Amino acid sequence: MSRVRRYTFDGHPIYLLGENGTEFYQQIEIQDFYALRQQCLDSSTLFEDSEFPASDQSLFFSSKSKVSYKWLRPAEISENPQFFVKGYSRFDVKQGSLNNCWFIAAAANLTLNPKLFSRVVYDDNNFDKNHYAGIFHFCFWRFGKWIDVVIDDRLPTINGKLVYNYSTDDNEFWSALLEKAYAKLHGSYQALNDGHTSEALEDFTGGITERFKLKEAPSNLYDVLVKGFEMNSMMGCSIENFGQQTIKKEKLGLFSGHAYSITKVQTVEIFHNDQIRSFNLLRLRNPEGNELEWNGPWSDTSREWQFIPIETREELGLTFDFDGEFWMSFQDFLRNFDQLEICNLSPDSLTNQQKSGWKNNWSLNEFEGQWVAGVSAGGCKDLEKFYRNPQYMIHLKNPDHDSKDGRCSVVVALMQKNRRSQQNIGLKLLTIGFRVYGIFDSELNQKPFKNGLLMKTSNFIDYREITERLSLLPGHYIIIPATVKPDEEGEFLIRVYSESESKFEEHDVTAESGDVDSKIVDDLPDLRSPTDDWLELETFFHEVADENKEIGWEELIQLLNNTRRDIPIKETTENVNNQTILEDYEKQQMYPRRNCLRAIWDFLTCNNKLHDTTINAPLINGNNIKSDKIAMHNSQLKINSIQIPKSAEFSEEVCRAMVKMLDSNQSGRLGLEEFKILMFEIAKWKAVFKLYDKDKNNKLDTHEFRDAMESAGYLINAKILISLLNRYGSADKTMAMDVFIMCAVKVKTIIEQFKDSTGQKRESVNELIEQAAY
Repeated sequence: MSRVRRYTFDGHPIYLLGENGTEFYQQIEIQDFYALRQQCLDSSTLFEDSEFPASDQSLFFSSKSKVSYKWLRPAEISENPQFFVKGYSRFDVKQGSLNNCWFIAAAANLTLNPKLFSRVVYDDNNFDKNHYAGIFHFCFWRFGKWIDVVIDDRLPTINGKLVYNYSTDDNEFWSALLEKAYAKLHGSYQALNDGHTSEALEDFTGGITERFKLKEAPSNLYDVLVKGFEMNSMMGCSIENFGQQTIKKEKLGLFSGHAYSITKVQTVEIFHNDQIRSFNLLRLRNPEGNELEWNGPWSDTSREWQFIPIETREELGLTFDFDGEFWMSFQDFLRNFDQLEICNLSPDSLTNQQKSGWKNNWSLNEFEGQWVAGVSAGGCKDLEKFYRNPQYMIHLKNPDHDSKDGRCSVVVALMQKNRRSQQNIGLKLLTIGFRVYGIFDSELNQKPFKNGLLMKTSNFIDYREITERLSLLPGHYIIIPATVKPDEEGEFLIRVYSESESKFEEHDVTAESGDVDSKIVDDLPDLRSPTDDWLELETFFHEVADENKEIGWEELIQLLNNTRRDIPIKETTENVNNQTILEDYEKQQMYPRRNCLRAIWDFLTCNNKLHDTTINAPLINGNNIKSDKIAMHNSQLKINSIQIPKSAEFSEEVCRAMVKMLDSNQSGRLGLEEFKILMFEIAKWKAVFKLYDKDKNNKLDTHEFRDAMESAGYLINAKILISLLNRYGSADKTMAMDVFIMCAVKVKTIIEQFKDSTGQKRESVNELIEQAAY
């Protein structure tokens, strides 16, 4: 569907679900709310969302329902359906049969911030008869972008009652529809089972979450809570399941394995016995929204409230209803809860009005990356492999303006992407984390970085996001995100916040030509030396060249491959003597002379055991024999138990690419000198391939691909490697020689083209190769 408007919020773009870059788990039709609503109004129909149908596939991804659900629209559930009833509040969200208390707790917190609430829950959603068409939309932050999600208003019910999230008022539906939109974003309602409150808080705000283990709480934690509440941060907490301790807490009205939202932080004073005492209090809410509440000190019925003046109680909005909300002291909070999550609003999360009152002008930098097996998924245990992980550099120029020790405040957040929405294909959260290293100016050009002073290692845990707050001196630092195990694949978003001025960039090479590995240089053929093999090469070339003494890709593929295709294959494990070879060669004279290019192909195999490099003549059983005669047999017989693999053949695609690489006049043909250069390049590539084919199985492990390309004289970064492997790689993470050569041809061609170009910036060569490679 064509776009009818570009959505924005305070200048930030809002994307439609399914657009490029919105990270949706499957291909769907892009849905524009306003266009669809108008179509329905014009045709007097109610919208039915084919992308999230009213069926079991929207409810579950792993099993079919044993219960019969009936999908009803609000007007079929209530006589007078309303989007809001007397506005919205934290009491409008009550947990249903889904185990998604983490989402409900976050939604309750969202209601406390009207500006953010209106960003997620659009104010043009309503049941007004002039605008109602059974269609609604909501907005969520998703991996760096705000996404508009369209739904219809058919909701799952049993006996006419909502199965999942519901409101205190039976005719209020904003919270149930919000939950449905969030379920669509992740593929199904079932996908919302189990999670952390911080996940939904970030999806509502685009903020960044810091976690605190309350048994290891810093001494200033209450001050952190007060400041966070003043800064509109959103907070949640939870209790872990610890056997007997759990039973004890349940007697106090608290439940383990359960998320609670923190809805207020307040210090109150009591005047008693001519003394004034201060108490630090928190207001919490159980997402189930019922009578299951804390029953200890400062609970609804506790006597502590008798000492609080009525006007103070009114200021606090104190009620004693069975609504799941309760107060408790900060000390009881520390004793009974295990984890605290504070979602701090990012610069992108704040409205312009909020930014103007925000004293700390944090700057945000972010990059998207991925761990790819064989390239950039090195794990965290083996240091040599660890440095294959993606690397990012942050430059901190000046200390914070209010710093007393000359340091910079930095928050690093690593978030893995798309795991919840792809549970249906077996994806689970990876165990992730990162390390931060300090480096000196002299090490800035070391790409990839391989040594430095370790400044910080985050926790490695299977959360969607791992966050660490750092206090660093101005300088240069490398951040390396990783999974625990090597070759675990996944996508991630890394965000870095700093109070002082900073620069954040990927730390990898810019594609360019480099030096050929010294291990193979001495063994490469010399183009300037007229050896017998080069003379043979010229002879073979002229036999297939056209009247202009040029060849195209078709002649090239004949020269390189025809020997093994045209002559019937004979195999023997016995040693072959010279006389047998000569006799067999004479029998094959009916074949074109070009079939004997096998000699040249063997010549291009640097350090081949069948060659005497001093006289440039092949040896069999220790005796010299004419190159072209032995060549045919090298391709057909197991000579001295060695056979040339089929993987050594060249494909049409490779031959076309090699011609293009050296075709300076765009004729699609190569002259003799160009052909000689090509043979030299093939010799180099084949020598590199052999150098890294360590187990001699005629395959290159993709873990060695980057090093092999560097040995061949091409410096390329991880993104280019990934693009090449996406295009030419195999499922077993290996590549045959012709594939390796194809990659080398691609990179060499574009680097050379880029050198000749005058209209492009140097920095764009990476993107140019990345796109052309695929």
